[in-house]
Amino acid sequence: MDDFVKFPKSLYAGISQYVPDMDSDIRDTFRPSRNKSLKFTDIQAFVAYRNGETVGRIAGIINHKANNIWNKTSVRFSLLEFIDDIKVSKALLKAVEDWGKERGMTSLQGPMGITDFDKEGMLIEDFDLDGSFMEYWNPPYYRKHLEKLRFRKEADWLQIQFQVPETVPARYARVAQLATEMFDLKIVKKSKKEVHNGYGQKIFNLLNQAYAPLFGFSPFSDEQAKVFLRKFLPLLNMKMVTLIENGKGELVCAAITVNDFSEGLKKSNGKVFPKGWYHLLKAIKWKKGDKAELMLIAVRPDMQGLGINALVFAHLIPVYNKMGIKWCETGPQLENNVKELSQWKPMNPSVVKRRRCWEKKI
Repeated sequence: MDDFVKFPKSLYAGISQYVPDMDSDIRDTFRPSRNKSLKFTDIQAFVAYRNGETVGRIAGIINHKANNIWNKTSVRFSLLEFIDDIKVSKALLKAVEDWGKERGMTSLQGPMGITDFDKEGMLIEDFDLDGSFMEYWNPPYYRKHLEKLRFRKEADWLQIQFQVPETVPARYARVAQLATEMFDLKIVKKSKKEVHNGYGQKIFNLLNQAYAPLFGFSPFSDEQAKVFLRKFLPLLNMKMVTLIENGKGELVCAAITVNDFSEGLKKSNGKVFPKGWYHLLKAIKWKKGDKAELMLIAVRPDMQGLGINALVFAHLIPVYNKMGIKWCETGPQLENNVKELSQWKPMNPSVVKRRRCWEKKI
């Protein structure tokens, strides 16, 4: 496991776009006491060696809950890293393939994690752009290897980047006003304590409803929600969290933005000690840059397409301006999710970082 955790740091040494994971996060992925998803998931790590030197790694994942929901028998691959040698990539993927076949699986897909909060999708464009703590960065040769090994495209995600306008675009302001009046909506403020003590479960219940139709999604359990809240809540600035309720006090939308703290992760090199904690704390609390990452927007299904997203932006744009945020980048969005992608038009967005989920019958 030490070799599994350390390998990407040596592979990507000197590459400025790479943002390391925290060592503890990778180790916790394989620990049932820390990862409640393992109650319904099988997972296995593999490391490739040549002459005693680490040359690659991969994890195999069987998410039984997702397979039942989507009527599939798929083994997922995740945390794939390898040197530019087709023998290495082939051996790694074959290891997961064989492991999956032994357990009755008939297809191999990835990169995908256990949940939608795990990194997913292989970068196939825009390799010169900086990575982030939310998603993979990988070199161009990864795509070439998967194509040579006869994997096919199963799904693509796109990320959107936009410059924060100085004022709320007129279209957003107008639609936000109409949505507020027609559906009796209001933005509510919650403290971290309130989110921790119960409101966070409302957010995860909303995510389960909003994301149910999305590719590969499986709902979060209460136990998973508690773990994710413990992990991510300390990173949040509640000014950058938009929560919208209707007149009945029901949560109908949640949008979560975080400061980009990639530089802190780079300087910490994935370790909290001895000095990593300082760089992380500095990036999260003190030295905040001019870029933010929009982790998610979730709208209750019956309220989608009714202007609620405009209300989110009407709230967040003044917040971004006050905090000195000039740029914002979204998380991956499925390329066929036209509703989601079209909402950014008033921002004059750029489409960046196409990511791919590959699939192969086994």
